[in-house]
Amino acid sequence: MTVEPAAPSLTAVICAYTTDRWDDLGAAVASVRAQRTPPDEVLLVVDHCPELLRRAASLPGLRVLENRHRRGLSGARNTALAAAHGDVVAFLDDDAVAAPDWTARLLAGYADPSVLGVGGHVRPWWETGRPGWFPPEFDWVVGCSYTGLPDRPAEVRNFIGANMSFRRAPVLAAGGFDDGLGRVGERPLGCEETELCIRLTARTPGAVLRHEPAAAVRHHVPGKRTTWSYFVARCYAEGRSKAGVARRSGTGPALASERRYLRRTMPAAVVRAVLHGRPRTAGALCAGVATTLAGYTAGRLRRGPVPSGARRPGSPAPAPEGTTTGSRP
Repeated sequence: MTVEPAAPSLTAVICAYTTDRWDDLGAAVASVRAQRTPPDEVLLVVDHCPELLRRAASLPGLRVLENRHRRGLSGARNTALAAAHGDVVAFLDDDAVAAPDWTARLLAGYADPSVLGVGGHVRPWWETGRPGWFPPEFDWVVGCSYTGLPDRPAEVRNFIGANMSFRRAPVLAAGGFDDGLGRVGERPLGCEETELCIRLTARTPGAVLRHEPAAAVRHHVPGKRTTWSYFVARCYAEGRSKAGVARRSGTGPALASERRYLRRTMPAAVVRAVLHGRPRTAGALCAGVATTLAGYTAGRLRRGPVPSGARRPGSPAPAPEGTTTGSRP
């Protein structure tokens, strides 16, 4: 008689940094608590915002923690990893709402012991409607799944941070998220998820990161993120962020997915836009690629392998900085 292995326990984590998203945060927490397969625990990590920490204490059914590391999303996630009790830790953005079967879909992927992480689909909810010129190939600009990602279960290099999960022990062994990357204050950088995913699979030959589109969340996109200026700034910041990952992981792993995206997804998208009489979309596609490449070039020209003040994964965390109310675009 074959005994089926027990399903891993699950900790759901939401990281928040500002009271400006209080309504979004409440919806995110409610969506996690309403899961058909409830998580074993829910953690809310508050990133150096005393007012939010005080207000969050009133939210039922979860454990509220203060970021014990350097201010920023990476530090908040590392705080959660250290405090979690689950075998698997799932991360949901504070402005995202999970589908009722989100936890079940994520956990199903861990039936394969080679799977170290499972990520899902992030669907944009445009508060003011999608701009007519905004190409779906660039939905990563607003933190969502984009045209070019697999539309069925598949092995991937990295996940989108708004909807991802990992086996907790391997991530801790790898040193957690690199707090020299990621969004801090007004610095619109990112790619800490990409760097961690590359590091995880490099440490464990045969390890798999699984994309499961059925594990879906809806991500709030406010009107201020639908402007041309935001689009350009975010593309440039993405290029800068990719340069930071390349300095840590090498250009091969750091840019493998991007090369396929540029060679296949982008040319096809431009042709479609032109054939369907959408010149503004075609222009946005070209401008987005050019701006991202400019950001990458600028980032690569910076001296030194790691940005000033960064902490290498696995090294001791610095003492917490002064308490401030942070913001990250």
